[in-house]
Amino acid sequence: MTKVNKSGYSSVQVLDHALFRDMPPTLQQVLLRDAAVFHVQAGEVLFREGEDAVEYLYVLDGHVEVLRHTQEGQERVFQIFCPGQLLAETAMFMTHGRYPMEARARGDAVVQCLKRSGLIELVTGWPELSLRLLTRLSDRVYRRVNEMEWFSDSTAAQRLADYLLRLPCNPAGGVRMPLTQRQLAVHLGVRPETLSRLLADWVSQGLITGARRDWTLRDLTALEALVQSARRSF
Repeated sequence: MTKVNKSGYSSVQVLDHALFRDMPPTLQQVLLRDAAVFHVQAGEVLFREGEDAVEYLYVLDGHVEVLRHTQEGQERVFQIFCPGQLLAETAMFMTHGRYPMEARARGDAVVQCLKRSGLIELVTGWPELSLRLLTRLSDRVYRRVNEMEWFSDSTAAQRLADYLLRLPCNPAGGVRMPLTQRQLAVHLGVRPETLSRLLADWVSQGLITGARRDWTLRDLTALEALVQSARRSF
């Protein structure tokens, strides 16, 4: 990583994050203590699974993905973080004190590294932050429970349709998959050949067109109907 000294990136941008908004000025100094802004190149690892969790990150520019490697050596990408998002802040409170996943730059990115020691000090000195963290963690647990249920009860076709419909879409229905098809197969819990066959079937049915990572959703109604039959109401 290369330390950044550009005027375009301010160390105080993180203060606009929902967790830290309206924080008293004296506590802002604690949050930003020893913080630094770094440029990371595409594919560069910011931290590895099992390393001591001493810092968490705020994405200023670009994208950072968090992943694990399966026993078969395949990559399972859990989430891709965008500018304005925090990652690994929950790892700062884990009893084993280690990162549970690996973080890697997805293309060139700029991140701010914030210290665990400052965050721990803040939660003891500002109860509002503790409440916000509890709310944030509770929402995550609820989402994960729903995801586990969805994963076990849905079909491969429903999971693929849901994934496509959640991607940013241009007015013409075009989407770009952030994952390779092999990574997507692991993410959806299907074999790569099953994913390829599903995509080919949907192309022949006129539901989608495209190839590799770039697709156009031609029949949103059909895809939505496929997903709604298995999706929870809340």
